[in-house]
Amino acid sequence: MIILKFGGTSVGTTDAIRRVVQIVAAARERSPIVVVSATAGTTDAIIRAARRAEAGDLAGAQSELAEIARRHQNLVADLLGVKGAAVLREIADLTERVEALLSSVAILRELTRRSLDAIASYGERISAPIVAAALDDAGTRAEALSAEGIIVTDERFGEAAPLSTETRERAAKQLTPRLGYGVVPVLTGFIAATREGVTTTLGRGGSDYSASILAAALGAEEVLIYTDVNGIMSADPRSVPGARPLERVSYEEAQELSFFGAKVIHPRTVLPAIEARIPVRILNTFDASFAGTTITSEAEATDGSIVKATTSLGGLGLITVEGAGMSGVPGMAARVFDTVAADGVSVLMISQSSSEHNICFVVGAEHTARIIRDLERAFAAELGRHDVGRVYAEQPVAIVAAVGEGMKGTPGVAARVFSALGRMKINVVAIAQGSSELNISLVVEEAQRDAAVRAIHEEFHGRSARAAAAS
Repeated sequence: MIILKFGGTSVGTTDAIRRVVQIVAAARERSPIVVVSATAGTTDAIIRAARRAEAGDLAGAQSELAEIARRHQNLVADLLGVKGAAVLREIADLTERVEALLSSVAILRELTRRSLDAIASYGERISAPIVAAALDDAGTRAEALSAEGIIVTDERFGEAAPLSTETRERAAKQLTPRLGYGVVPVLTGFIAATREGVTTTLGRGGSDYSASILAAALGAEEVLIYTDVNGIMSADPRSVPGARPLERVSYEEAQELSFFGAKVIHPRTVLPAIEARIPVRILNTFDASFAGTTITSEAEATDGSIVKATTSLGGLGLITVEGAGMSGVPGMAARVFDTVAADGVSVLMISQSSSEHNICFVVGAEHTARIIRDLERAFAAELGRHDVGRVYAEQPVAIVAAVGEGMKGTPGVAARVFSALGRMKINVVAIAQGSSELNISLVVEEAQRDAAVRAIHEEFHGRSARAAAAS
C-alpha cells in the first residue's frame, strides 16, 4: 500500500486532474490511498474571506466564497459535464455551511482559531469529491472521505498534532476494508479532528503532513508527494540557474532544507516517516521523465557531494542584546528568550559571542519592533545601569544555509563557504553551526541574499567542484 499526495497545482485544472487520474490508475496494483490539497490559491482566499467577515465586511466575505465556489463548479463542469451533478450538490452544501460560519463571524466580529479551522477546511472538502468523481468517471473506483473521521489530533487549532494510537485505529477501520474492496480512498489533506469531532488543521502545507501521518498509521511502503517541480533542488532555480534536482536526501537534510525555505515539503512532513522508516519521494505531476527526490534514513552522500543544497529565508530581522554587564551573569539568555516566547514568536537562529557580551537572534521582520519594546521593558533596570547597553535590530536580513550530510567530519567546509562569500564581497553579519555539522547558517543583508546563495552553490556544485570530485 502506498500514499499518493497531490498538491494544489496538481488538482487545480482539468488537465492536471486528468494527469492525476492517470497516475493513480497506474498505481492501482499497489493499493493507493490518495490525499489531496485544496486547489492552488483556495486556502489563501478562504482565509481572506474569514478575515473580511471578522472586520464586519460580510458582503466581501460572501463574494470571496462565491468566487471560490464558482471556480470549482466550472472545474466540475469542464471535467465531468452532466456526470458531475452529485459533486455540484456537495459543493453547494459545503458552501452554504461555510457561508453560515462567515455570517456568525461577522455578527460576533470575532474569529477564533477554532472557527478559522472550520472555515479553512473548505478547500480540501471540495477538492476531494472532485478528484474522486474524476477517478470514478475514468474507471477507477474511488470514494471521497474527510480526514476528520480518521486523523485524530489534540486541540491546538491551527497547528494540531496527531494522536497516533487513535489515528492508527481509525485508519485501519476506515481505510483497510475499502482497499480490500478495490476502492481508492481520496482523503482531504490538511484537516483532521479532535477526539470529540471538532475540526482542526495541521498548519499551512499540512497536506504533506496528512500523507505522512497516514503512511505511519497504516505501515505504507512509501509516500509519493506530487507537486509541480522536479523534486528538491540544490538551490532555488529562480536565483540559481544552475540548480539541479537532488536524487536522494536524508530525513535530517530534508528537515533542514524545509525549515530554511525549501517549500517543496512541509517542515513536519518527515516526522511520522522518520519514526516508521518510510521513504518519501517528491515527484512532478507534470513531468514523468524525472525520478524526483527520495527522502530516506540513509545519510550517506551518494553523489559524493559535501554541501547537498543551499537555501535561504528572507524577510527577517536580526535582534541584538548587548552590553558589557552581560558577561558572566547567569540567566541573561533565559530572560531574553522567555520574553520572546511570551510574545509567541519563533526564533529561527541564535548566535552568541564567546565573551557573552551580546546575544543575537533572528525572527520575522514583522515581529522586531514588538520584541525590542518588550526586551527594553524586561531589561529596564539593566539598561538604566548600562549593564545592557542597547537592544536593536538589523533588517531586512536573510538566513542563508548550506546543508549536507557530507559536511560531517570534512575539514575546510566552513573555510570554503566563507571564502566563496568573500570573493563576492558579501558581508556575513552572524553565523551559527550545530554540533551535528549538518548545517552552516549565516545572516546576510536581504539585498545580498541571492548572491550569497549563488556563491555557495557555485563553490560546491559548480564546474570547479565537479572537476575536484572527478579527480
